[in-house]
Amino acid sequence: MSTETTPKPSISPFKHYALVCTGPRCGEEGAAQALYDSLWGKLKAAGIHQGSERTKFNAVGCFGACKGGPILCVQPANTWYYNVTPDHLDRIIEEHLVGGQPVQELVFYQGDPACGA
Repeated sequence: MSTETTPKPSISPFKHYALVCTGPRCGEEGAAQALYDSLWGKLKAAGIHQGSERTKFNAVGCFGACKGGPILCVQPANTWYYNVTPDHLDRIIEEHLVGGQPVQELVFYQGDPACGA
């Protein structure tokens, strides 16, 4: 398909991008999917579901860190959380996505946000 005839896609602005591993081995059975399923309501309740503070979120198949799941990755901060429970998710939303400070005791990897590694 020619790029000359295909318009560029557009996306609404967002502040954070939350990626949740929903792979079949990511935590106890169903825990990762339940976490993902609860995310929209929690983001909406925190007021970060739209506008300039919006957190975009998606499910991903596998991060390759199965023993620590459910895994949640927050971009562009390049912060990776492990063993995310519903209570942990509440803290991550309040302290990191709203407050701007990663919840260090739940982080298993913090890459350089400038380079994405």
